Amino acid sequence: MNKQRVIHVVQHLSPGGLESLVLDIVQFSQSNTLIVSLEGTKDEALAKWPKLNQYKNKLSFLNKQPGVQLPLLVTLHKVFKTLQPDVVHTHHIGPLLYAGFAAKTAGVAHCIHTEHDAWHLHSLKRRALESAALKLVRPHLVADAKQVGREVQRFFPSQNVKTILNGIDTQRFVEGHKSDARACFGLPQHATIIGSAGRLEHVKGHDVLISALMLLPKTTHLAIAGDGSQFLTLRKQVDKLNLSERVHFVGRVDQVERFYQALDIFCLPSRNEGYPLTALEAQACGIPTAVTNVGSSHETLCPHTGMLIKANNIPDMAICLQRMMTQIQQNTPSPRTFVCAHNDIRDMVTTYEQLVCSQPAIFA
Repeated sequence: MNKQRVIHVVQHLSPGGLESLVLDIVQFSQSNTLIVSLEGTKDEALAKWPKLNQYKNKLSFLNKQPGVQLPLLVTLHKVFKTLQPDVVHTHHIGPLLYAGFAAKTAGVAHCIHTEHDAWHLHSLKRRALESAALKLVRPHLVADAKQVGREVQRFFPSQNVKTILNGIDTQRFVEGHKSDARACFGLPQHATIIGSAGRLEHVKGHDVLISALMLLPKTTHLAIAGDGSQFLTLRKQVDKLNLSERVHFVGRVDQVERFYQALDIFCLPSRNEGYPLTALEAQACGIPTAVTNVGSSHETLCPHTGMLIKANNIPDMAICLQRMMTQIQQNTPSPRTFVCAHNDIRDMVTTYEQLVCSQPAIFA
């Protein structure tokens, strides 16, 4: 049997959960795959995100400019006519509008559209645009979390929404030797270390976590992996609170699994999230995890070891983390079992591939 030819279309290919997930789908897929980014150029993307180098022969960039760009429909139509994919898989509303319409006019047999969050559908304009696109393109509509699926179904009751949970590589994210991992990052061996990983942006809530550290024992340290526009602001906050000896900025980490292995607790303090992969990755490494109760974050938590925190609430974050520090001293089970059972990337990719194998062509 010939392999499926699949083109994934994203808005922009820069570091982020959605984009990392698409790269993982490409890595583990049995299909012949290509990723098209509507925005940006290849040189810019490779410079900003070195991880893309291993995929560079599977990447195409259309350098879309701000605003509505109708010529982009023509460009995508030509791309699809030339490459003749079996499936065009769009991620988020922009790619659906442009690549969905182009796939239909180019006669592509199948279109899959995945919703990675539903907050944007609270906008009447966006909801109207997506409703029109779904009716015209008629894609296989997928939500990446149960809560997202419920929201999408509520907004579009006539649609058949399938939920396929996001997955991670559970063979890469594994339990490791804590002291060796700490040595890799120069972290103190005998402290209790809470860690967080992600873009250093306001939405990620690192400032709340730093403030919560003030309310925790002085033997508790915080390690933050990632970079972003808020780095200097966060550094100033640390200095102002006299926490420079307890907060460790480790920068962008390529082997992030080693970072997780160095921790006692992982905390995702975001003000807004979809279905966060970092929470799954940390738990697959055996690290008990706390997340703020935003988006679909709660769905990622192991029910035996995870903890929900009120978003943007310093006292509640400190209380929850203190409880977790007590909990980890009681020999609780590893959260890895939960992630392996529900969120392995191989199972996710197989489900996506079976989705179109079992369905008739929608543009036939």
